Amino acid sequence: MIHNLGKSNSILNQYLSEIRDHEIQTDRLRFRFNLERIAQIMAYEISRSFDYELSEVQTPLGLSEVPLLSDEVVIASIMRAGIPMHHGFLNVFDHADNGFIAAYRKYGKDDGFEVKVEYVSIPNLEGKILIIADPMIATGVSAEKTYRQLMAFGKPKHTHFASIIASKEGVEYLQKKLDEKEVSIWTLAIDDELTVKSYIVPGLGDAGDLAFGSKED
Repeated sequence: MIHNLGKSNSILNQYLSEIRDHEIQTDRLRFRFNLERIAQIMAYEISRSFDYELSEVQTPLGLSEVPLLSDEVVIASIMRAGIPMHHGFLNVFDHADNGFIAAYRKYGKDDGFEVKVEYVSIPNLEGKILIIADPMIATGVSAEKTYRQLMAFGKPKHTHFASIIASKEGVEYLQKKLDEKEVSIWTLAIDDELTVKSYIVPGLGDAGDLAFGSKED
């Protein structure tokens, strides 16, 4: 199931415009902060799909019944770019367990690439809600490969891919490869094009570099 939060008029679209803007995005602190606060609002939207149980809370003046989250949540981020989003989700789901995945593209001479997953640190996922944070879904290959790797740690109750910008091709790829009853995709924009090197157009550039500085390939 696809949830495109950018289709509704909300403050999220202002934050999206700022991370796309080539002048504003040069401020690394603001770029990271925008990723973080987008994730916080996205976390609220995702939380509406969870299960809750009524619980009694003792106030200074009496008892109050409050529906409290009954699902166990695990937040997993794709390093480096997913780290600011991870902070945003953890600000909301402050009791969540955490996971980290090192995945990257290894390019060949013809601009083709292979997705490498080199490191996974995550708790048992059986029966839990899994949120995978990565700012961009381009081809969808890395998202699918990460998902397949994580299934070795238990089958989640449901998995939510949280991405700020996705490509039409990447979304269609994941729809073909993954079961919509088990997986949902949350995004603010679905862009139409990919470059020869599979970068999203108009996109925003390299989210990891914008957040943390350039790197050696």
